[in-house]
Amino acid sequence: MSTSRLLIGTYTEKLPHVDGKADGILGSEYDASGALSPTTVLAEVRNPSWLVASAEGTRVYTVVETVDFEGQPGGGAAAYARDPQTGELTLINAVPSGGTEPAHIEIDPSGRYVLEANYRTGSVAVFAIRDDGGLGETVEHVQFEGSGPHPIRQTNPHAHQIVFDPTIPGRVLIPDLGTDSLRSFDFGADGSLTEHPERVFRTAPGAGPRHIAFHPGGEHLFLLNELDNTLLVLRRDGDGFVQTNVASTLPDGHTGHSQGAAIRVSPSGRHVLTSNRGFDSIAIFAFDETAQTVTLKHLEPTQGLEPRDFVFTPDGSQVLVANQDSDSVLAFDYDDSAPALRHRATSAALTPTCLVFV
Repeated sequence: MSTSRLLIGTYTEKLPHVDGKADGILGSEYDASGALSPTTVLAEVRNPSWLVASAEGTRVYTVVETVDFEGQPGGGAAAYARDPQTGELTLINAVPSGGTEPAHIEIDPSGRYVLEANYRTGSVAVFAIRDDGGLGETVEHVQFEGSGPHPIRQTNPHAHQIVFDPTIPGRVLIPDLGTDSLRSFDFGADGSLTEHPERVFRTAPGAGPRHIAFHPGGEHLFLLNELDNTLLVLRRDGDGFVQTNVASTLPDGHTGHSQGAAIRVSPSGRHVLTSNRGFDSIAIFAFDETAQTVTLKHLEPTQGLEPRDFVFTPDGSQVLVANQDSDSVLAFDYDDSAPALRHRATSAALTPTCLVFV
């Protein structure tokens, strides 16, 4: 039975929003049965809550989601060399992130730069990648400004994700939870970021944009709002986007606490999946490309608390869900025609927050 290697980002420390229990980046193997092999600690590092691997799988970069790094205020980023045969990670270097509590990290399509979003202080840093794969000098740092109406969660900007537009080379989109905006930048060959305020997309006040995902066709973009638990359908309009539809990720009448977390588009493009933390579940929406709308079709309980991240398996037949506060990763069979999820297996993993196949 063929297997795939899985990297698992985690929390390692007790923080106001989580009781981190792991020792760093975890590794496991997945097979078609849905079972994961017992996890191993691939790298001891503080709060590696979001990871990204290079296309060839020989480099791994992680955020260090902290308020202090090497004796100074702020968070960090770490680079690892990965042995593609054994999966072993070897630390190359770690650097300050230029902000506090980084939440997302990405490699630019050219493979020359790493970009990191600092959530707490609302900034983005760009690092040159050295010849050995390590993180070099900071070539760009952009500090966001602004706030939103939420008295606790939106007192300042909160950069939450970095996504390269698959259709327009050199275009970068960054959801800013703190200012209810989807920011748009041009990314230069020298690693520079140039913001275009005329291209910014504004959500409803207090929505709290968290993550985005493109439809395979590239013409539509889906935006998940964390604070008001809504999914937006956006269509390209000139250099920007316009909203064509909005839908709740929660069932009618739900009044309890819940927050949106992750979003993925099915390989077919027919469905959009999001996770709810609080009303712990995966929501499956059907996407009508002609009408440019989404319709909630199914809500599947995640059988655990705080489903922080989820991913499709490489063949698209299953969905793996990381239940952050239940120390578990669950495998669900995915039926794109229904659509539906059916629980197949549960595996142990301490405080999982990010799932990456390599």
